[in-house]
Amino acid sequence: MTIFSKEILEIRKQALQQASSLFARVDEISEKNTTRVLEIFRNHRVSDYHFRTTSGYAYNDAGREKLEEVWADICGAEKALVRTQFVSGTHALATVLFGLLRPGHELLSLTGAPYDTMQTVIGHTCSSSGSLKEFGIGYSELPMIDSGVDIKNIAKAMKPNTKMVLIQRSRGYSMRAPLTIDDIKELCTYIKKINPECICFVDNCYGEFVDILEPTAVGADIMAGSLIKNPGGGIAPTGGYIVGKKELVEQTAYRMTAPGIGSELGASLVDNRLLFQGMFMASHTTAQAVKGAIFASVFFSLLGYKTLPLPNEERSDIIQAIQLDSPEKLIAFCQGIQKYSPIDAHVRPEPSAMPGYQDAIIMAAGTFVQGASIELSADGPLRPPYIVYLQGGLTLEHAIVGTMGAAAEILKIKK
Repeated sequence: MTIFSKEILEIRKQALQQASSLFARVDEISEKNTTRVLEIFRNHRVSDYHFRTTSGYAYNDAGREKLEEVWADICGAEKALVRTQFVSGTHALATVLFGLLRPGHELLSLTGAPYDTMQTVIGHTCSSSGSLKEFGIGYSELPMIDSGVDIKNIAKAMKPNTKMVLIQRSRGYSMRAPLTIDDIKELCTYIKKINPECICFVDNCYGEFVDILEPTAVGADIMAGSLIKNPGGGIAPTGGYIVGKKELVEQTAYRMTAPGIGSELGASLVDNRLLFQGMFMASHTTAQAVKGAIFASVFFSLLGYKTLPLPNEERSDIIQAIQLDSPEKLIAFCQGIQKYSPIDAHVRPEPSAMPGYQDAIIMAAGTFVQGASIELSADGPLRPPYIVYLQGGLTLEHAIVGTMGAAAEILKIKK
């Protein structure tokens, strides 16, 4: 049964021919990461004993402790919190901010305006109850330039009370390039030369396993992210993580729970097997998503749209940005992704206001885990130039079909 038009199928053929040569590097990274993760699992002697659930206070939860040891090792860090009690990546990121910053301190974003949900946590551009601003914590940001972070002006932007710099690895809702591991290493080294006590904090969402090292292995003091993105491998049902230097992670643990409790409590109500298995599968699953993004970049470039990254550019996250230039096309794209999803394919997403976002947002996510952006999904704010952000794909095959489905819906508008 032919689902798509001859035009779409011909573009698919051309896109696969161009993209296939770019997949080898992705597969190489995936194999290296899988080998490294396997060795870490073996060294830590992970057993099915660690899969069991716990209840109540969960003192001495062996599975929870082992999972956190494994993740810290994978990230080249001293300590980790890997908890299903984190409801999202934003929750984990906010826990770091509130755990380490105090009234009178200032947070400096080196990568311009952060992701929309983080702006509400910070509270300096949009008023929100319980924000950093309400607690007397200052904020400033250094706009990015065409070449990346404006390194020459970092020293000028830092103040005596700049306690932490925020480095957002991914692009967020912008058309800037994500930061590579080398970029992050350079930034952290430079910051420490200016002020060795300044905390380098990386928002690592969408970036895990895209390269063979993580930011904490190259100089970042602490980082955080979501388990329903890359590190959960499409299997983790919920959760987030914080990982980095031991003393910093311990401080954030007191914000996660309460002073005096820290990381010692927290029941494993979810089968830990899902978290361990997801973590083990994450290298491969992330590679599938990256290859899907490369295919989409080639496909929509052939259709005449501006894409970032370009097909042959180095990637540091799983996101593919496509500039559609009209709200109708943005909506159609997301409706196409939803239409060719395994879950809720009968649903038509529409733009709406959402907590934490300044503009109306449209989101397509026919996912097994609600909101899991390691699964094929797309979203974007309804503001010019109407960029859609495509990410995820548990399999390359689904990413290809979904991309064609999105294109088919857009072509209906053109006709």
